[in-house]
Amino acid sequence: MVNASTSPPPALDPACALFLDVDGTLVGFAAQPEDVSLPPQVRDWIVRIGGRLDGALALVSGRTLVQLDHLFAPVRLPAAGLHGAQLRRSADEAPQAMETAQWLHELHLQAMRLAHAHPGVRVEAKGQALALHWRNAPAAAPAVLAFARAQLPLLPGVRLQPGNHVVELVSAGHDKGTAVTTLMGMAPFAGRRPVFVGDDLTDEDGFAAATLLGGYGILVGERPDSQARHALPDVAAMHDWLRAGAA
Repeated sequence: MVNASTSPPPALDPACALFLDVDGTLVGFAAQPEDVSLPPQVRDWIVRIGGRLDGALALVSGRTLVQLDHLFAPVRLPAAGLHGAQLRRSADEAPQAMETAQWLHELHLQAMRLAHAHPGVRVEAKGQALALHWRNAPAAAPAVLAFARAQLPLLPGVRLQPGNHVVELVSAGHDKGTAVTTLMGMAPFAGRRPVFVGDDLTDEDGFAAATLLGGYGILVGERPDSQARHALPDVAAMHDWLRAGAA
């Protein structure tokens, strides 16, 4: 369902800069994040649109850049991974080395004990973030959230990032909004009108940044009080919008 406070998005503007969330926006959710696949035609539409925008198209995701490249292979795109903690400004930029954050080692062990006590909970270590998924164990949500909140006083410089059946502990100072703002300050994004498309709470920062910079957000799905100006009902409708933009 579409948020009643928003209208369908206009056709793709060739003068815009397009920022795309991935999970829940370009692909549906799966029991495990690695189980999703991107339809080849959707990848091709995105590549075609990127060409029409003179390269001003970027993925902005909670996934790592390595995970994004695997999902979009053989294509590499400008991208922000880990909610903005990783940034690739152009497709040909050298890969970033990513060391595991020191705080993650011990926390990972504690999180695995939590998962053992709640079958179906999945722990995903991302190098500089830790995600706790409960899609396969919805009854465990209160325990997972309580565990995550309890870590914050022990981990200065770390914040919680809630999402769709997931909560992440991530380094503070980065989010999807900072990623959009950074990219909009450099070519080929600079001087264009930012359009951010996403579905989750993590995308609200992207919507806000796009709006502040004179653009707008497009919500995929429904959420009350979203900062997005426009909405599409689901991933299939998003695919239709991309197909029209690539035609």
